[in-house]
Amino acid sequence: MRSKEVRILTSLGALLAGLSVAAGAFGAHALQNILTERYQAIYETASQYMMYHALGILMCGLSTYLGGPDLRKPGWLFVAGILFFSGSLFTLVLTGIGFLGAITPIGGVLFLVGWSWAAYSIFVTGRPSRTG
Repeated sequence: MRSKEVRILTSLGALLAGLSVAAGAFGAHALQNILTERYQAIYETASQYMMYHALGILMCGLSTYLGGPDLRKPGWLFVAGILFFSGSLFTLVLTGIGFLGAITPIGGVLFLVGWSWAAYSIFVTGRPSRTG
């Protein structure tokens, strides 16, 4: 399936992976002497989870694009998870706004639902996607 949505999702996965590399480099170099150890660890977690799930988005998009199970919904759940999880942690570290940590678990739940949905779709489908 080579729909515009699949191309957007897959491209977004690649862009988010690149952004994760940039964020990691920024944290390791520009913020190294500015952040406390605790905030450095939080920033690193945000960057790592962003990369893991950007790769998950790529997997979902490519699976669908190449005719495997339709994993668009898990891919979009990963996008939302990155916004809530990594986005809230990056914002917390860079601004010090503490209440943002309260929305981080929403992102974690979106990640878990996305991975579960992907596993279910792969297991149940067992054949190439034919939906459009």
